[in-house]
Amino acid sequence: MPAAPLYLEPRLAPRLTSLLASGDFLHPLVDGLGTPLNVVLPEQIAENVRGFRSVFRRHHLRGAVHFAHKANRSSALVRRLASTDASLDVASLEELQHALSCGFTPERIGATGPKEPEFLWLAARTGVTVNVEGAAELDALAALVRRHRLRRARVLLRLSDFAGERAGGGVRLLSRRSRFGTPMSELDALLKVADRHREAVEVAGVAYHLDTTSLQEKAAALEGCVRAMNECLEHGLRPTVIDIGGGFGVNYLAHEAQWETYTTQLTLAALGRRPPMTWRRHGYGLSNDGGTLRGSLELYPSYRQVAGADYLDTLLTHAAPSLGRPLGEVLLEHLFDLSVEPGRALVDQCGATLARVLEVRGGDEAEEVLTVRLGMNADDCALEEHGILLDPVLVPRPGAGRREAREGGRPVRVYLHGNLCLESDLITRRIVHLPRRPTPGDLLAFPNTAGYCMDFNASLAQRRPPARKAAVHRAGGTWHWSLDDLYWPLHVPEDPADTAARPPAASTADVHEGLHEV
Repeated sequence: MPAAPLYLEPRLAPRLTSLLASGDFLHPLVDGLGTPLNVVLPEQIAENVRGFRSVFRRHHLRGAVHFAHKANRSSALVRRLASTDASLDVASLEELQHALSCGFTPERIGATGPKEPEFLWLAARTGVTVNVEGAAELDALAALVRRHRLRRARVLLRLSDFAGERAGGGVRLLSRRSRFGTPMSELDALLKVADRHREAVEVAGVAYHLDTTSLQEKAAALEGCVRAMNECLEHGLRPTVIDIGGGFGVNYLAHEAQWETYTTQLTLAALGRRPPMTWRRHGYGLSNDGGTLRGSLELYPSYRQVAGADYLDTLLTHAAPSLGRPLGEVLLEHLFDLSVEPGRALVDQCGATLARVLEVRGGDEAEEVLTVRLGMNADDCALEEHGILLDPVLVPRPGAGRREAREGGRPVRVYLHGNLCLESDLITRRIVHLPRRPTPGDLLAFPNTAGYCMDFNASLAQRRPPARKAAVHRAGGTWHWSLDDLYWPLHVPEDPADTAARPPAASTADVHEGLHEV
């Protein structure tokens, strides 16, 4: 008897659920624009902004919600954000140019990451806040301001390598070091450089970004930034902003039990205690060394109980390591503004990647694993490149004779292959369990790919164009679409909940109401 299917059912919010259930809309869209196709939901990103804003209000804090633009190249998403009270984090000259062309004004843009002179010049020339990595970048920015007789550049000092003191004594160093920012131990020297450039730069605050999901490490870094702000004040500066970056995460799966079961079975497969679950026994970081399990799972925690705006709320409720009081309360006492830079979390549920089923190989034996070739390649949907495991949604082609495909059929196990002539072109390295056998002409929809998985890795392999992108919205009871570059918010009926968010932002109740509009 076949083992029970190892499903990894994706978590779908109502808007995305409605879209993926609309085969009559999606199939003609793919017919017209080709496969693969990236679909984005601009109204969802506005809803996600309201979710983060509700956390600010809950803790009585002021500040900015920046979208980390590198998570998605979409013009539609950025233009929709420009019509809200959100801000934008840009990490390249091209992203800055795009932000300005989509309607963002400089005071709503922050520049981060490594910066070439042209990037620094345009940021300073337009009045964008610059997140400086260290003394060398501060020197370079000040030189540009003087040479071109620009206004004082507004900067945040990006810090790293925090030491967090525990309440009651003892010191805990963060386990992860960053190659970005200035170590806290060198802050005094950096402040002396800033003091030397007072006529060219204005220190508006400090910042950090940690590549970790650890609440304790982020809490220690935030408390470290509070101490850094006090040092800035002692140097005669007037900082007001602490920018804590991103890393709030996304919950990709609907069921925690499925994730726990799947990872347990993956471990048993690596040890050889159950049949293989992956192509050529790929272990996702695990290996069998004579019966001993080696390594660790190199996977994103696809099921997360606390993610996105809820993670920010938990962080602000968390006690500062040495002060013993909630971090949100500490920020409020000091009257500091808070800035956040969610990327993945702000485009949660904001899109999907669609691919046409081109070929299905394999018989009807219950134990056989089918091979499904899709009209896409691995770079078009880089879920596994980012360590994310979830099942695609099967969208059958509408029409006569398809009732059985939509309503019946037994579960099947499949490998999903791409359209490149490469053994390595696997959409998934694992066996995927589908509720029924797909048929050429069906669509497989990979949900929630807007954060890094949609176009961050896209390439022009074999001269095949990367996936086109369409923006969709629902109005008058039906779905409507435009090419991503042709989307403008003024063409979409205004959402009353969004109107209420400018300013002030909508309440938490508005957010929940929006989730049920579709």
